[in-house]
Amino acid sequence: MAFQGVDFMNIDDLLTDEERLIRDSVRAFVEDKVLPIIEDHYMRGTFPAELVKPMAELGYLGANLKDFGCAGLNNVAYGLIMQELERGDSGLRSFVSVQGSLVMYSIHSFGSPEQKERWLPRLQTGQVIGCFALTEPDFGSNPSGLRTRARKEGDSYIIHGSKAWITNGSIADVAVVWARCDDEQIRGFLVEAGTAGFEARDYHNKHSLRASVTSELVFDNCRVDQSSLLPETESLKSALMCLNQARYGIAWGAVGSALTCYDAARSWSLERKQFADKPIAAHQLVQSKLVHMVTEISKGQLLSYRLGRLKDEGKCRYDQISMAKRNNAAMALETSRLARDILGANGILSDYPVFRHLSNLETVYTYEGTHDIHTLIVGQSITGISAFE
Repeated sequence: MAFQGVDFMNIDDLLTDEERLIRDSVRAFVEDKVLPIIEDHYMRGTFPAELVKPMAELGYLGANLKDFGCAGLNNVAYGLIMQELERGDSGLRSFVSVQGSLVMYSIHSFGSPEQKERWLPRLQTGQVIGCFALTEPDFGSNPSGLRTRARKEGDSYIIHGSKAWITNGSIADVAVVWARCDDEQIRGFLVEAGTAGFEARDYHNKHSLRASVTSELVFDNCRVDQSSLLPETESLKSALMCLNQARYGIAWGAVGSALTCYDAARSWSLERKQFADKPIAAHQLVQSKLVHMVTEISKGQLLSYRLGRLKDEGKCRYDQISMAKRNNAAMALETSRLARDILGANGILSDYPVFRHLSNLETVYTYEGTHDIHTLIVGQSITGISAFE
């Protein structure tokens, strides 16, 4: 039976007809194209590249950007796309999020007219894949300390350094690379695959996001033309603006993972019988878990919805995005663990989506700002005191 959704608080009533139509079309795509293949890809540790072209044709890449072939959807519709894709798999949503919210957004917001014309249409159609290189081996939560340098030399920049945990790294045709320039400002550069001195090395043996490509990038005196500089990038603030776009999508995506875990647990509890031949859903402890799950999911749905409306009104703040990412990633991880508990031993099998989501959510909980980092962002917002140093 196809997934019918979870909407205890009648949130569908808040959506427009177009938003519901978009959500339902992505839901059907996930049911038809993603779920039949994703467990196999996850177990083999391979990225489902065969889904890139159909997702591009359906307008998922850069869906909330305007022009250059992008769909120009509002942010609630975009969030619903992220929700449904992550209901399929966090790795798949990560691919779309990196392509649109990090790479395309970087070029769209900070690129020259020539860079936009060259890259955005091809990124939107999936002809070109991008990655976003900010995190370094020694600087994850504190990107301001990054050590990758971009030294000006004539009409070129010489980039030297390394990046870690980069989604799409080895399959990307172009990387948005953040480096410290001679004036100590952090700026973005577009570095094409195949450029001398640029190498991508995949991480292997992952227990999480196995259906996603994760790489280390090495820049060994990599020379790029000065036209590779994203001219409107001025400081680390530019990179953080991109991260906020991705964090927004994660807040919605995490809800998608929680939805599928809750749905699997509820369905199982109505089928599985124990003690007096009653379904385990008839027992108080199981009902307590299900009630907690659906309550927290409803809160997460409302938080994401409100955030999307604020974003469309131009009123959304970075600390509000941090609150949503922090809450929803933690909620989804807790939901996946409770679902695994309700399914018992079956919860660890690939016959059910729960443990795959549980494992993926351990990464979602950490990336794009850890739970603790977002705690401190919100904490600084409400007290006016930074606890980072």
